[in-house]
Amino acid sequence: MNRHVIAIPTFRRPKALVRALHAVEMQLHEVHPPDNAMILVIDNDPAGSGRATAESFGVQYVVEPSPGIAAVRNRALTECADAATVIFIDDDEAPEPGWLTALLSVYRRFSPTAVAGKVVTTFPSDTEEWVRASGAFIRPQRRHEQLMTEAATNNLLLDIAEIQRLGLRFDERFGLTGGSDSMFTRLLTARGGTIRWAEDAVVVEQEDAGRFTRAWILMRTFRFGNTSTRVTIALADTAVARVSARARMAARGAVRIVGGAGRWVLGAVSGSLPHRARGLRTAYRGAGMVAAATGYAHDEYGRRRAKQAA
Repeated sequence: MNRHVIAIPTFRRPKALVRALHAVEMQLHEVHPPDNAMILVIDNDPAGSGRATAESFGVQYVVEPSPGIAAVRNRALTECADAATVIFIDDDEAPEPGWLTALLSVYRRFSPTAVAGKVVTTFPSDTEEWVRASGAFIRPQRRHEQLMTEAATNNLLLDIAEIQRLGLRFDERFGLTGGSDSMFTRLLTARGGTIRWAEDAVVVEQEDAGRFTRAWILMRTFRFGNTSTRVTIALADTAVARVSARARMAARGAVRIVGGAGRWVLGAVSGSLPHRARGLRTAYRGAGMVAAATGYAHDEYGRRRAKQAA
Protein backbone atom coordinates (compact mmCIF):
# COMPACT_ATOMS: atom_id res chain seq x y z
CA MET A 1 0.00 0.00 0.00
CA ASN A 2 1.31 3.48 -0.89
CA ARG A 3 0.88 4.80 2.65
CA HIS A 4 3.30 6.81 4.77
CA VAL A 5 3.10 6.37 8.54
CA ILE A 6 4.65 8.92 10.90
CA ALA A 7 5.49 6.92 14.04
CA ILE A 8 5.93 8.74 17.36
CA PRO A 9 7.25 6.65 20.28
CA THR A 10 6.29 8.07 23.68
CA PHE A 11 6.68 7.36 27.38
CA ARG A 12 4.97 9.54 29.98
CA ARG A 13 5.62 12.91 28.35
CA PRO A 14 2.06 14.17 27.75
CA LYS A 15 2.90 17.85 27.19
CA ALA A 16 5.69 17.05 24.76
CA LEU A 17 3.43 14.60 22.91
CA VAL A 18 0.74 17.27 22.47
CA ARG A 19 3.28 19.66 20.94
CA ALA A 20 4.69 16.97 18.68
CA LEU A 21 1.25 15.91 17.45
CA HIS A 22 0.23 19.52 16.74
CA ALA A 23 3.38 20.05 14.65
CA VAL A 24 3.21 16.73 12.79
CA GLU A 25 -0.50 17.14 12.07
CA MET A 26 0.30 20.34 10.17
CA GLN A 27 2.50 18.33 7.80
CA LEU A 28 -0.15 15.88 6.60
CA HIS A 29 -1.57 18.19 3.93
CA GLU A 30 1.80 18.01 2.15
CA VAL A 31 1.15 14.42 1.02
CA HIS A 32 -1.13 13.95 -1.99
CA PRO A 33 -3.66 12.56 -1.65
CA PRO A 34 -3.76 13.58 2.06
CA ASP A 35 -5.16 10.23 3.22
CA ASN A 36 -1.89 8.57 2.15
CA ALA A 37 -0.24 9.84 5.35
CA MET A 38 -1.21 9.02 8.91
CA ILE A 39 0.18 9.29 12.45
CA LEU A 40 0.84 6.37 14.78
CA VAL A 41 1.63 6.83 18.48
CA ILE A 42 3.38 3.89 20.14
CA ASP A 43 3.16 4.19 23.93
CA ASN A 44 5.79 2.36 26.00
CA ASP A 45 3.79 2.91 29.18
CA PRO A 46 1.86 -0.33 29.94
CA ALA A 47 -0.78 1.81 31.67
CA GLY A 48 -1.49 3.61 28.39
CA SER A 49 -1.00 7.10 29.78
CA GLY A 50 -0.77 8.59 26.29
CA ARG A 51 -4.08 7.20 25.06
CA ALA A 52 -6.25 10.22 25.88
CA THR A 53 -3.83 12.58 24.13
CA ALA A 54 -3.60 10.42 21.01
CA GLU A 55 -7.36 9.93 20.83
CA SER A 56 -7.94 13.68 21.19
CA PHE A 57 -6.02 14.10 17.93
CA GLY A 58 -7.81 11.18 16.28
CA VAL A 59 -4.58 9.33 15.48
CA GLN A 60 -3.83 5.62 15.63
CA TYR A 61 -2.58 4.49 19.04
CA VAL A 62 -1.04 1.27 20.35
CA VAL A 63 0.67 0.24 23.58
CA GLU A 64 3.96 -1.67 23.50
CA PRO A 65 4.49 -3.00 27.05
CA SER A 66 8.01 -4.39 26.53
CA PRO A 67 10.33 -1.70 27.91
CA GLY A 68 12.81 0.10 25.70
CA ILE A 69 12.91 2.14 22.51
CA ALA A 70 13.99 -0.84 20.40
CA ALA A 71 10.81 -2.74 21.30
CA VAL A 72 8.74 0.34 20.48
CA ARG A 73 10.35 0.79 17.09
CA ASN A 74 9.94 -2.89 16.31
CA ARG A 75 6.26 -2.56 17.17
CA ALA A 76 6.05 0.33 14.70
CA LEU A 77 7.60 -1.85 11.99
CA THR A 78 5.02 -4.54 12.72
CA GLU A 79 2.10 -2.11 12.72
CA CYS A 80 3.32 -0.60 9.43
CA ALA A 81 4.05 -3.91 7.68
CA ASP A 82 1.77 -3.09 4.73
CA ALA A 83 2.77 0.60 4.43
CA ALA A 84 5.20 2.13 1.95
CA THR A 85 7.26 3.87 4.61
CA VAL A 86 7.46 4.49 8.33
CA ILE A 87 8.88 7.85 9.42
CA PHE A 88 10.23 8.04 12.97
CA ILE A 89 10.20 11.24 15.00
CA ASP A 90 10.60 11.54 18.78
CA ASP A 91 7.86 12.83 21.06
CA ASP A 92 10.05 15.73 22.17
CA GLU A 93 10.57 17.04 18.64
CA ALA A 94 8.58 19.28 16.32
CA PRO A 95 9.14 19.32 12.54
CA GLU A 96 9.76 22.55 10.69
CA PRO A 97 7.51 23.48 7.72
CA GLY A 98 8.38 21.41 4.68
CA TRP A 99 9.87 18.55 6.73
CA LEU A 100 7.69 15.78 5.33
CA THR A 101 7.94 17.07 1.75
CA ALA A 102 11.74 17.14 2.03
CA LEU A 103 11.95 13.54 3.25
CA LEU A 104 9.57 12.24 0.60
CA SER A 105 11.28 14.22 -2.17
CA VAL A 106 14.60 12.46 -1.54
CA TYR A 107 12.82 9.14 -1.14
CA ARG A 108 10.99 9.48 -4.45
CA ARG A 109 14.07 10.67 -6.33
CA PHE A 110 16.51 7.94 -5.23
CA SER A 111 14.35 5.10 -3.80
CA PRO A 112 16.82 4.57 -0.93
CA THR A 113 16.23 2.21 1.97
CA ALA A 114 16.23 5.18 4.35
CA VAL A 115 16.24 8.97 4.39
CA ALA A 116 17.65 10.88 7.38
CA GLY A 117 16.99 14.50 8.28
CA LYS A 118 18.48 17.22 10.46
CA VAL A 119 17.86 17.64 14.21
CA VAL A 120 18.31 21.13 15.67
CA THR A 121 18.55 21.93 19.38
CA THR A 122 17.52 25.32 20.73
CA PHE A 123 18.96 26.54 24.03
CA PRO A 124 16.88 28.02 26.86
CA SER A 125 17.85 31.63 27.55
CA ASP A 126 19.37 30.77 30.96
CA THR A 127 21.66 27.99 29.68
CA GLU A 128 25.08 28.16 31.38
CA GLU A 129 27.98 29.13 29.17
CA TRP A 130 29.81 25.83 29.77
CA VAL A 131 26.99 23.97 28.01
CA ARG A 132 27.16 26.26 24.99
CA ALA A 133 30.96 26.06 24.88
CA SER A 134 31.00 22.25 25.11
CA GLY A 135 29.76 21.71 21.55
CA ALA A 136 27.51 18.93 22.84
CA PHE A 137 24.68 19.74 20.45
CA ILE A 138 26.75 20.48 17.36
CA ARG A 139 25.96 17.80 14.81
CA PRO A 140 27.93 16.79 11.70
CA GLN A 141 27.47 18.93 8.59
CA ARG A 142 26.32 16.94 5.55
CA ARG A 143 25.58 17.61 1.90
CA HIS A 144 22.03 17.38 0.66
CA GLU A 145 21.27 13.89 -0.72
CA GLN A 146 24.67 12.49 0.27
CA LEU A 147 24.99 8.79 1.09
CA MET A 148 25.51 7.84 4.74
CA THR A 149 26.70 4.72 6.54
CA GLU A 150 24.77 5.30 9.77
CA ALA A 151 21.90 7.45 11.06
CA ALA A 152 19.85 8.18 14.15
CA THR A 153 16.17 7.30 14.21
CA ASN A 154 14.80 10.53 15.67
CA ASN A 155 14.24 11.86 12.14
CA LEU A 156 14.34 8.89 9.80
CA LEU A 157 12.23 7.50 6.94
CA LEU A 158 12.41 3.74 6.27
CA ASP A 159 11.20 1.90 3.18
CA ILE A 160 9.20 -0.96 4.68
CA ALA A 161 9.56 -3.40 1.79
CA GLU A 162 13.34 -2.94 1.77
CA ILE A 163 13.59 -3.30 5.55
CA GLN A 164 11.65 -6.55 5.30
CA ARG A 165 13.82 -7.78 2.41
CA LEU A 166 16.99 -7.08 4.39
CA GLY A 167 15.57 -8.86 7.46
CA LEU A 168 16.15 -5.92 9.76
CA ARG A 169 14.78 -5.42 13.26
CA PHE A 170 15.95 -3.21 16.12
CA ASP A 171 18.19 -5.09 18.55
CA GLU A 172 16.44 -5.10 21.91
CA ARG A 173 19.70 -5.66 23.77
CA PHE A 174 20.18 -1.92 23.22
CA GLY A 175 16.63 -0.94 24.14
CA LEU A 176 17.43 0.71 27.49
CA THR A 177 21.05 1.67 26.89
CA GLY A 178 20.79 3.38 23.52
CA GLY A 179 22.56 2.31 20.36
CA SER A 180 19.76 0.33 18.71
CA ASP A 181 19.47 2.94 15.95
CA SER A 182 23.21 2.79 15.27
CA MET A 183 23.12 -1.01 15.21
CA PHE A 184 20.09 -1.02 12.91
CA THR A 185 21.42 1.47 10.37
CA ARG A 186 24.93 0.03 10.30
CA LEU A 187 23.43 -3.38 9.54
CA LEU A 188 21.21 -1.73 6.93
CA THR A 189 24.19 -0.43 4.96
CA ALA A 190 26.27 -3.56 5.61
CA ARG A 191 23.52 -5.64 3.97
CA GLY A 192 23.42 -3.44 0.89
CA GLY A 193 20.81 -0.85 1.84
CA THR A 194 21.30 2.88 1.31
CA ILE A 195 20.70 5.95 3.47
CA ARG A 196 20.36 9.44 1.94
CA TRP A 197 20.50 12.81 3.71
CA ALA A 198 17.65 15.32 3.35
CA GLU A 199 19.11 18.69 4.35
CA ASP A 200 15.75 20.47 4.47
CA ALA A 201 13.94 17.83 6.56
CA VAL A 202 14.41 19.62 9.90
CA VAL A 203 13.02 18.79 13.33
CA VAL A 204 13.60 20.93 16.41
CA GLU A 205 14.11 19.36 19.83
CA GLN A 206 11.74 20.86 22.37
CA GLU A 207 13.45 22.60 25.25
CA ASP A 208 13.95 20.46 28.37
CA ALA A 209 15.84 22.27 31.11
CA GLY A 210 17.15 18.96 32.48
CA ARG A 211 19.22 18.47 29.33
CA PHE A 212 21.15 21.69 29.58
CA THR A 213 23.34 20.91 32.57
CA ARG A 214 26.98 19.96 32.73
CA ALA A 215 26.24 16.65 34.49
CA TRP A 216 23.64 15.55 31.91
CA ILE A 217 25.90 16.40 28.97
CA LEU A 218 28.86 14.53 30.41
CA MET A 219 26.76 11.42 31.05
CA ARG A 220 25.30 11.72 27.55
CA THR A 221 28.82 11.89 26.13
CA PHE A 222 29.87 8.87 28.21
CA ARG A 223 26.84 6.97 26.86
CA PHE A 224 27.71 7.81 23.26
CA GLY A 225 31.17 6.34 23.73
CA ASN A 226 29.74 3.36 25.57
CA THR A 227 27.03 2.49 23.05
CA SER A 228 29.14 3.06 19.93
CA THR A 229 31.72 0.64 21.30
CA ARG A 230 29.11 -1.94 22.27
CA VAL A 231 27.64 -1.76 18.76
CA THR A 232 31.07 -2.22 17.18
CA ILE A 233 31.69 -5.30 19.34
CA ALA A 234 28.22 -6.71 18.63
CA LEU A 235 28.76 -6.36 14.88
CA ALA A 236 31.94 -8.46 15.01
CA ASP A 237 30.97 -11.85 13.59
CA THR A 238 33.47 -14.18 15.32
CA ALA A 239 34.88 -14.58 18.83
CA VAL A 240 38.32 -13.56 17.61
CA ALA A 241 36.88 -10.47 15.89
CA ARG A 242 35.05 -9.49 19.08
CA VAL A 243 38.24 -9.76 21.15
CA SER A 244 40.01 -7.65 18.56
CA ALA A 245 37.20 -5.08 18.58
CA ARG A 246 37.34 -4.82 22.37
CA ALA A 247 41.08 -4.25 22.34
CA ARG A 248 40.88 -1.73 19.49
CA MET A 249 38.07 0.29 21.09
CA ALA A 250 39.73 0.22 24.51
CA ALA A 251 42.90 1.65 22.95
CA ARG A 252 40.93 4.35 21.12
CA GLY A 253 39.10 5.20 24.32
CA ALA A 254 42.36 5.50 26.24
CA VAL A 255 43.71 7.88 23.60
CA ARG A 256 40.58 10.03 24.00
CA ILE A 257 40.96 10.09 27.77
CA VAL A 258 44.57 11.26 27.53
CA GLY A 259 43.87 13.71 24.73
CA GLY A 260 40.80 15.11 26.46
CA ALA A 261 42.67 15.54 29.73
CA GLY A 262 45.45 17.34 27.88
CA ARG A 263 43.00 19.71 26.24
CA TRP A 264 41.35 20.40 29.61
CA VAL A 265 44.74 21.29 31.08
CA LEU A 266 45.43 23.58 28.14
CA GLY A 267 42.08 25.26 28.73
CA ALA A 268 42.80 25.67 32.44
CA VAL A 269 46.18 27.25 31.74
CA SER A 270 44.97 29.51 28.92
CA GLY A 271 41.62 30.36 30.47
CA SER A 272 39.74 28.91 27.48
CA LEU A 273 36.29 27.64 28.44
CA PRO A 274 35.76 25.80 25.09
CA HIS A 275 39.03 23.88 25.58
CA ARG A 276 38.07 22.92 29.14
CA ALA A 277 34.53 21.91 28.23
CA ARG A 278 35.39 20.01 25.04
CA GLY A 279 38.42 18.39 26.61
CA LEU A 280 36.28 17.03 29.44
CA ARG A 281 33.70 15.74 26.98
CA THR A 282 36.41 13.98 24.96
CA ALA A 283 37.72 12.31 28.12
CA TYR A 284 34.21 11.20 29.14
CA ARG A 285 33.56 9.71 25.71
CA GLY A 286 36.84 7.81 25.96
CA ALA A 287 35.89 6.56 29.42
CA GLY A 288 32.60 5.27 28.01
CA MET A 289 34.50 3.42 25.28
CA VAL A 290 36.89 1.78 27.74
CA ALA A 291 34.00 0.83 30.02
CA ALA A 292 32.14 -0.84 27.13
CA ALA A 293 35.28 -2.69 26.06
CA THR A 294 35.45 -4.22 29.54
CA GLY A 295 31.78 -5.25 29.46
CA TYR A 296 29.94 -2.34 31.10
CA ALA A 297 26.65 -1.18 29.52
CA HIS A 298 25.43 2.23 30.66
CA ASP A 299 21.68 2.01 31.36
CA GLU A 300 20.77 5.68 30.87
CA TYR A 301 17.27 5.15 29.47
CA GLY A 302 16.43 2.62 32.16
CA ARG A 303 17.31 5.16 34.81
CA ARG A 304 15.32 7.86 33.04
CA ARG A 305 12.28 5.57 32.85
CA ALA A 306 12.55 4.87 36.57
CA LYS A 307 12.52 8.61 37.33
CA GLN A 308 9.53 9.22 35.05
CA ALA A 309 7.65 6.30 36.62
CA ALA A 310 8.32 7.53 40.17
